[in-house]
Amino acid sequence: MPTAPLLLAIVALSFAGPFFRAAEPTHPLVAAGLRLALASTLLVPFAVRAYRAGRLPPAHLRAGLLAGAFYGLHFGAWVWSLTLTSMAASVTLVTATPLLLALIGVATGRDRPSPRLWVAISLATVGVLIIGGSHLELAGPALIGDALAFLGAAAMAGYLLVVRRLGAVDPLGFTGVAAATGGVILLCAGALLGQAPLAASPAAWGWLALAALVPQLIGHSLLTWALRHVGPAVVGLATVGEPVGASLIAWLWFGEAVTGQVAAGSAVILVAVGVAVRRA
Repeated sequence: MPTAPLLLAIVALSFAGPFFRAAEPTHPLVAAGLRLALASTLLVPFAVRAYRAGRLPPAHLRAGLLAGAFYGLHFGAWVWSLTLTSMAASVTLVTATPLLLALIGVATGRDRPSPRLWVAISLATVGVLIIGGSHLELAGPALIGDALAFLGAAAMAGYLLVVRRLGAVDPLGFTGVAAATGGVILLCAGALLGQAPLAASPAAWGWLALAALVPQLIGHSLLTWALRHVGPAVVGLATVGEPVGASLIAWLWFGEAVTGQVAAGSAVILVAVGVAVRRA
């Protein structure tokens, strides 16, 4: 069980929201696209090496294009949702990925969750609802933001399923192909809306570069690697720890108060993640 890599992935992913917030007012599609484009630039040597060594066959390249489309949809929808609804609501809905994967596992009979994993998923659902459930709105722009966050969760489920069905993949090479594809899709979508592929300021470029290095290069590459060893529901559930880390970082960095509600929800989530990653 890759417990340590999954925990490291959670820590790395926790910096995504704070880095995107620090990069404002860069347009959300541009911010998400630049993160993926910068990460793919760093991953090009690994992708070329994997291709030459036969670890990135044509089937994996084609799958990388599909995974990249899911990547683009996930990041574009989620980052945009942050501008329309509360961060608590966005994080609550975007972490629905493990529940969606569990339901898909039941429907298809592949990677069907164990009873212990169902317990972990149930606990995680309770935790995220404690953190952000009271912020959910069913009217106005917030409703669109909520829908975009849920769309982001579904897209991440699609990415994890694509990787899982390939079996063993070269994590850095495959992530490079997917990140490049997603980045091109998002930047082209931004261009159609009249947005230049540029960050809002030199400081914003720096924060997006960090977003490419830490949550993308480290976090998502580790998630891709972990799918060799455990089912997508376990990997998806590990990502539910992201809002816990993000809340702690926001408290230390932006001075955002951690309410009793957030603390209680975070405690439940940490228990859920612990149940999931322990000898899964």
